[in-house]
Amino acid sequence: MSTKRIQYDDRTLSSAIAVDERAAYAESVALAESMLAEKTGQGSDFLGWLELPTKTTDAELDAISSCAANLRTKADLLICIGIGGSYLGARAAIDFLGSSFEDQRTPRVVFAGHNLNSDYLSDLKKLVDTRNVAVNVISKSGTTTEPGVVFRIVRKWMEEKYGRAEAAARTVATTDPAKGALRTLATQEGYTTFPIPADVGGRFSVLTAVGLVPIAFAGIDIKKLLAGAREAQKFCSGPSIDTNMAARYAVNRNILFRRGKLIEVLASFQPQLHFVGEWYKQLSGESEGKNMTGIFPASLDYTTDLHSMGQWMQEGVRTVFETFMVLKGTATTLTVPKFDKNDDGLDFLVGRSVEEINRNAYRGTLLAHQDGGVPVATITLDDRSPETLGQLFYFFEKMVGISGYLLRVNPFDQPGVEAYKKNMFALFNKPGYEEQSKALAARVKMLEG
Repeated sequence: MSTKRIQYDDRTLSSAIAVDERAAYAESVALAESMLAEKTGQGSDFLGWLELPTKTTDAELDAISSCAANLRTKADLLICIGIGGSYLGARAAIDFLGSSFEDQRTPRVVFAGHNLNSDYLSDLKKLVDTRNVAVNVISKSGTTTEPGVVFRIVRKWMEEKYGRAEAAARTVATTDPAKGALRTLATQEGYTTFPIPADVGGRFSVLTAVGLVPIAFAGIDIKKLLAGAREAQKFCSGPSIDTNMAARYAVNRNILFRRGKLIEVLASFQPQLHFVGEWYKQLSGESEGKNMTGIFPASLDYTTDLHSMGQWMQEGVRTVFETFMVLKGTATTLTVPKFDKNDDGLDFLVGRSVEEINRNAYRGTLLAHQDGGVPVATITLDDRSPETLGQLFYFFEKMVGISGYLLRVNPFDQPGVEAYKKNMFALFNKPGYEEQSKALAARVKMLEG
């Protein structure tokens, strides 16, 4: 008997999607489920994420937790170096489950390697100089430009501060189990290492050591996270959209997409969900945006963004549908106080909780956007717990796998990501890119006058 901590409510789509439209997808959903379960579809070499919740052993989780505990005896700050799926899942988890303010988090995890900015790195250097620091570098190959460059810089700082041997003792490498530049370096320097499974792509890797090492360092119970994901396996499987919650969401998205709703806005009503939205954008966009098709994923933070993007959502081009994320309960409750004078006209809210006000902001927004012609549905989360987040992670991953197959694309590759990398290598005259470098030189000259 599964304990469902998340709900997907699409009753508000009844005016936009007819029952027989969903029924028409029955055969396609069954086929997608079969291709995933039997590994017969495109990208079948990268389906290891499907069984991570049940196949990850307590011994593996204990090893990660033990490593994190050891690092906490040396450091109160972990620099997590990675890009894309190598950092977004961990950041989403730590933001969702931790304090709203980073300075209040003990121990603290900061992220680098996802941008190329000297000012950002110079500010990071100040943390290295003033804090007890450990490093988790995450890269399957070790040659990805952004984390590779940043790790070179941070490694130099660490060795200057602690000496080479102690810097190595404070460094964990999450990488390919057998090969690659980072694996070679880790062996040479004696870094603690954890493997990135060969059959799990980066954007599906949050429940591997990629996400679990920094999450565990932050003091989050990773066994509970995996336990939640195991529960989600139960209600996100099977050929029927009446019992497979992930498949139902995937079908709704595809029906709306084929009707010209090309953009999905994932709108959350809690600031702690911001990076869940960022993680989802990569998961969805990199999985579905291929062959000149795919739903464009966007995320907004309400009520904040209602005062910036609210006008567009209400009356802009009707190419959008919206999925709300709302939290059923918060850990604390604050109420509106009373003053002698009603100067701000808000006495009608005295004694009301902030969450009650937020809940009615959600209801009011849903009804307004629905009246404005935006198809809307809602994902409700029971609480801010590791179990709930584990369910949400797995639900989104399974939905994207099904949705990709419904769109007739390979949801587990990302050939388009390589285009900018090849151009960048050519612009630096990397060995092997000489001919491309010559071809790009003229175009760059034209761009820059």
